[in-house]
Amino acid sequence: MKDPCAALAPAITVSLPSSSARSYNIYIKNGLLPKVGELVRSVLPSKKAYVLSDDTVFGLYGETVRNSLAESGFEVYECVVPHGEASKTAENLILFLNRLAHDRITRSDCVIALGGGVIGDLAGFAAAVYLRGIPFVQIPTTLLAMVDSSVGGKTAVDLDEGKNLAGAFWQPSLVICDPDVLATLPADTFSDGCAEVIKYSMISDRALFDKLHSPISSQVNDVIRMCIADKQALVEADETDKGVRQLLNLGHTVGHAIEACSDYTISHGSAVAIGMVIITRAAEKKNICPKGTLTALINLLEAYRLPTKCDFSADALFAVATADKKRDGDHINLVVPYGISDSRLLKVPATEVLEFIKLGLGEG
Repeated sequence: MKDPCAALAPAITVSLPSSSARSYNIYIKNGLLPKVGELVRSVLPSKKAYVLSDDTVFGLYGETVRNSLAESGFEVYECVVPHGEASKTAENLILFLNRLAHDRITRSDCVIALGGGVIGDLAGFAAAVYLRGIPFVQIPTTLLAMVDSSVGGKTAVDLDEGKNLAGAFWQPSLVICDPDVLATLPADTFSDGCAEVIKYSMISDRALFDKLHSPISSQVNDVIRMCIADKQALVEADETDKGVRQLLNLGHTVGHAIEACSDYTISHGSAVAIGMVIITRAAEKKNICPKGTLTALINLLEAYRLPTKCDFSADALFAVATADKKRDGDHINLVVPYGISDSRLLKVPATEVLEFIKLGLGEG
């Protein structure tokens, strides 16, 4: 059979050093969605494919994916949950696990995540724990999921006490990015993804930072590829997030607190944007990064219609941030900009995080 991947632009391959981990390819090309079945079949001999999606995405792309998988010989099952962060719960995890068991899914079968970050996290966590691990494939349908959450094997659900507090590292067998699906994204959802793109540029990628002064929408394939390549390098160096991979948390310690304080009415990308501003303002005030870093960041965020401030107090944000999973005993690893495209890990006592937040909000 002709290799359906042969005609594609070279994939990014994530190669992990641990003997138990798999390498996997990430394909980025317009028009891939109708070829999902061929692509999945090329790496997995599964009989059954269980698609997890949300009610918005499945209505748009479910039939295309279902038909493609069926044409490639898969017996297709589907589970659709409501869209939004509120679906990333332990209750929905158990619901999906019970569906997998009811339909006699085995270790030889696979889970397909069709959706944004919520679906990818939920499907990946289910695949990680069902029968102690079955294969899964990521088909991200948002910019945020394409550049960030679909790659690297972090899977999770939210708990009452915070975001992503229960999860597992479970690498996908394949990631399929079809930028055509971005055409149906609401403008604010696309902007959400732009926040994560800007995050990469602030961590270490000056070429990306400069590139973003032209609209992402006009160069989206290149931008996706650059972001994934940046993440690939960090994941390969630190699969389980104990060192340099934590740089990907720029803006996230405070950002997750903003999400929680808003009862998730503030989206992830918007919260990360505000979180980056808070930590960068604090870094400027502490003379960690040069003057002008904050202005450059805010100008870029505002160009993509992202928020740069919130109404929550430092005390409220601190109370949530200190329960974050990035806490290490009495310390938290903050990602702090030392300049444009130069972010570093700074291990600080948890009690000092309040000072950073107050300075970042302009309270100190």
